Amino acid sequence: MATYDLIGEKVLLEQIAKGSEIAFRRVFDLYKTKVYTFIVGFTHSRADAEEILQDTFLTLWQNRNTLTNIEHPRNYIYTVVRNKTFHYLKQVSKSEKMMREVWANLKQDCNSTDDIVHLRDSNRLIQEALGMLSEQKQRIFNMSRYQGLSHEQIAAQTGLSKSRVKNVIVEVLKFIKTYLEQCAGMLGIIAWFMEN
Repeated sequence: MATYDLIGEKVLLEQIAKGSEIAFRRVFDLYKTKVYTFIVGFTHSRADAEEILQDTFLTLWQNRNTLTNIEHPRNYIYTVVRNKTFHYLKQVSKSEKMMREVWANLKQDCNSTDDIVHLRDSNRLIQEALGMLSEQKQRIFNMSRYQGLSHEQIAAQTGLSKSRVKNVIVEVLKFIKTYLEQCAGMLGIIAWFMEN
């Protein structure tokens, strides 16, 4: 097991502060696996962990002129990654709340024929998006949205942890949102071509 070289890492940060890309690469190589594992432990998403990892080191590079004041490089890096990870989780929870509101709005009674058509189209697109996901994700989402089960109830039935159930639901909601946005963009282009 490698020992923590406080002085060596402080020297690397000082070199990064002076613009050394080689020193930056050494710090990245030194921490990338540990930081990535830390992030995955919270997000349960490799793609999001990669993004947060890149954002962490981008922040390190962008703030390089302040690195000469850092007494403990390891603590500094983990503070940055922790803050980025918590910010991500906060955004995901906001996104989940927003998607719940959209979902609730889709289920409300519709008054006009146009509303009924849009609701039917939206539900069809949601079902198409769900069909692209794994059976487990579909099942968890259906248990949550259609059966109204809580995260605890779903966890008990699936054998997954409550946090994993929540993360699956968030991932599905994000996927549906992205799919609907892509479809809305395509429908807009088609409508524009038909009008012109």
